[in-house]
Amino acid sequence: MSVLVVMPALNEAPFIATAVGQLMDSVHDLDITLVVADGGSTDGTRGIVTDMSRRDPRIRLLDNPGRTQSRGVNLAVQLADDDVDVVVRTDCHAEYPPGFLRRVVDGLRALREQSCVSVVVPMVADGETAFQHAVAATQNSLLGNGGSAHRRLGESRYVDHGHHAAFDRHAFVRAGGYDPRMMHNEDAELDVRLVRGGGRIFLDTGAAITYFPRRNWRTLARQQYNHGRGRAWNTVKHRTRPRVRQIAPAAVTALNAACLLAAGRSRSTLVAPLAYAGACVAVGVRTAAQERDRRLLLMGPIAMLTHHAWGTGFLGGLVRHPDFNQAPAVAATGALTGTPAVPAA
Repeated sequence: MSVLVVMPALNEAPFIATAVGQLMDSVHDLDITLVVADGGSTDGTRGIVTDMSRRDPRIRLLDNPGRTQSRGVNLAVQLADDDVDVVVRTDCHAEYPPGFLRRVVDGLRALREQSCVSVVVPMVADGETAFQHAVAATQNSLLGNGGSAHRRLGESRYVDHGHHAAFDRHAFVRAGGYDPRMMHNEDAELDVRLVRGGGRIFLDTGAAITYFPRRNWRTLARQQYNHGRGRAWNTVKHRTRPRVRQIAPAAVTALNAACLLAAGRSRSTLVAPLAYAGACVAVGVRTAAQERDRRLLLMGPIAMLTHHAWGTGFLGGLVRHPDFNQAPAVAATGALTGTPAVPAA
């Protein structure tokens, strides 16, 4: 049995060599292939991967004409050798602990008798610039993650969802892989189908990865908007009930918008938005004082941006979403099969 590692990429030249190097270090005794599914990079990413593949033939470059992460992973699995039994999804914007691949692969294989079809991991944010540092602190806090199990360190256990790592290849194929219509939140959407199909998802907190957030306000807002929209599409598709941490930013966004629109008639409607803003700022000030780190004063504004961008995406996604009663452009069921090996660059 062999392992397929898939890393979707699009213009990731500053990060990809480090991420691939961390993953491939100390796994020379594993039968493993790492495929970078490139969505059309123009910044040198493709050349970096090609150079790495010349030095290590286990590294491959795969053209991903669909561009999105979901299509990239699906394509790599579709083209994988028949003897691949474990698929590991990885990211460029991450730092991996030593032995990461071995741990999640061995963990999945050991848990198969318990109907485990996926091993997921926590994602702890960190940053280099002052802005990234503040974003990371926000995302690691209750203010930013709402208590999500895979955004903090805790005990290892079975969960409904986590940051994707290792999959049982056959379970992934049976479920139909990622739904290519899901531009974002495709991981949580797949987890719904895996669990409904009788599979179990294990969160291994000993294999936590470090995630590097977006570097400026604009890209952070766009990312959070897309995440909120993806969560809404997931909710619509499966008719699930959102959790409190998902309802809260949408409710805050709607309430604040309504209060601001009504402010022309009565200034009293500004009480709720001002109270919300004050609470966010107070959390940032308190955290900055406790940590003696003035960079964390940005936590309040970052939290407000995150909540409103996510909430706007969620509310908009409830209104405008794909027609999930129709078959997707690439069939979500039966589209993935064992075919010849992934071609080398």
